[in-house]
Amino acid sequence: MPRFMPVALGYIFVTSAAIVLAQQPASPAAKPAWVPPGTSGSPIDGTIFHAQVLLGQAGFSSGVIDGKDGMSFKAALRGYQKSRDLPVTGKLDPATRSSLLQADNRPSTVWVKLGPQDISYDYVYPFPKKPEAQAKLDGMKYRNMLEEVAERYHTTPRTIVALNGPTALIGRGQTLRLPYVLPSNRNFENAISDEQRSLLMKLNVDGNEPDGDYVIVDKSEGLLKVMNEDDRLVAQFPVTTGSGKDPLPLGTWKATTYAFDPPFHYQPDLFWDVADTKEEQKLPPGPNGPVGVAWLDLTKEHYGIHGTPEPQTIGRTESHGCIRMTNWDVMRLSLMVKPGFKAVFQA
Repeated sequence: MPRFMPVALGYIFVTSAAIVLAQQPASPAAKPAWVPPGTSGSPIDGTIFHAQVLLGQAGFSSGVIDGKDGMSFKAALRGYQKSRDLPVTGKLDPATRSSLLQADNRPSTVWVKLGPQDISYDYVYPFPKKPEAQAKLDGMKYRNMLEEVAERYHTTPRTIVALNGPTALIGRGQTLRLPYVLPSNRNFENAISDEQRSLLMKLNVDGNEPDGDYVIVDKSEGLLKVMNEDDRLVAQFPVTTGSGKDPLPLGTWKATTYAFDPPFHYQPDLFWDVADTKEEQKLPPGPNGPVGVAWLDLTKEHYGIHGTPEPQTIGRTESHGCIRMTNWDVMRLSLMVKPGFKAVFQA
């Protein structure tokens, strides 16, 4: 098909190697017909979806916005409740819902006419799995339009299909129903570079982020908590914090320098699950690189706080010791705290 021709969501969803559905075996049962979100049979719980949007705007991310209950959603509720001096129930109780709506009464979704800021038409597909093949790319770019739009709107390709139906078209000039994460303020006065500012714009980060002084990463909770100078919780993000082979380095560190859209030096001897005989590779930058769009370098050698090419896995898989966040959340963090901030890692 022509490169710039609008494509049905279902076509991209099924044919892209990046989408989990394409890897699942065919079911003998007939697939249920698509139904609008908020109605019986939809995978999206409208109440939870709306709460995820509002929690994210308040600085309490549940990771991807997908309208599903789970540990990350409950953790976001607990963090928000604690920050607002509400009873910490981990439930979307009336007091919490009222507080969220008072802070920001935006609807859960918005209709967006897609433009160049949403769709670059610059993709890598099929995306190579081996580092030696990735090193030959000119960028670790998105695989397709659906993946690019999903990340910009803090969600997943599967959720966009559930919101719009598989026959909806995607492409510049097409209109889709998407999570309402559009910023109210795009004035990034605290940005430290043009690269940071560009990524904040690309990933729909709001310029009105709370100011933080230091962070606490709690291994048992799988959370990064942003604290202000008065030791109050002002923001919270789900994170992946290491593994049995590469545990979280407990102690107090500092994040000294920020790198945006960084290349990645692939060193097999630093990975327990890769043979040391493999050659080192210099991987190009891009959102699908091993550290995503940002690296906040820690005083612990070889460790950092960084993004990820797989946002739906945050808190659900292991890392090689670093602190991994969604690309949009690590960019939000880079705006909340200044280089040199203290990072306390605890069990």
